Amino acid sequence: MEASFWHERWNANEIGFHQNKPNALLEKHFEGLRLLQGDRIFLPLCGKTLDIGWLLSKGYRIAGAELSETAIIQLFEELKVTPAISKVGALTRYSARNIDIFVGDIFKLSTKLLGAVDAVYDRAALVALPEKLRKDYAQHVVEITRNASQLLLTFEYDQSQMAGPPFSVVGETVRKLYGDSHRITLLEKSDVAGGLKGRVVAEEAAWYLEKP
Repeated sequence: MEASFWHERWNANEIGFHQNKPNALLEKHFEGLRLLQGDRIFLPLCGKTLDIGWLLSKGYRIAGAELSETAIIQLFEELKVTPAISKVGALTRYSARNIDIFVGDIFKLSTKLLGAVDAVYDRAALVALPEKLRKDYAQHVVEITRNASQLLLTFEYDQSQMAGPPFSVVGETVRKLYGDSHRITLLEKSDVAGGLKGRVVAEEAAWYLEKP
C-alpha cells in the first residue's frame, strides 16, 4: 500500500474499517495479557479507533503509530483532549496525559522514540499490509517493542473474492512471522456477521503472541 492510498481514504472519510464501538475480541481477551493498570500499550496503525478510549478508561497508558494526521486530529477531538504537538525526528508526536501518538511512517519509529511498552495490541496493522510488507513490519514491531507480548487480531477469507485491505492473514502466516520471537496461541475464530464489508464470508481470529 502506498501512503497516498491511506491519506486519500482519510481525507475522503472513506473509513469503513473504523468501528463505531470497541472491538468485542479486545474486550473479551485483553485481560489474558495480564497487564497492570498504568502499563503502556502500543497500537500500531491505530487510526482513531475507539479501542483507545476503552483502554484509557481501564487505566492503561497508550502509545500509537499512525500514518494519517487527519485520523489523529479526529482522535483527540473525539477524546476531548488538546494534545501537545512536537517534531521527533521524521515523525510528529501528539501527546496528552497517558497517550502518545506518533504520526508518520511507522518504519521511522525507533525503540528510543517509542519508549518502553508492556504489550502490543494489533487490530488493524498487520491486516492492512500487503504480503510483501508483512515480514518487515513484524520484525520492526518486535524490535521497537523489545519483543513485547501481543494481542493480534486477523481476518481469514478467500482473498480471490475481494481485494484488501483488510487482507486475509491465515494462521500459517502468523506462525511464520512471529514463531521465532513468541509463543503463539490461537484464542478463537468467529464468523464476521454479514461477511467482511458485506461482501465475502470471513472469520476474525484472535491470537496471543507471548514473550518467551
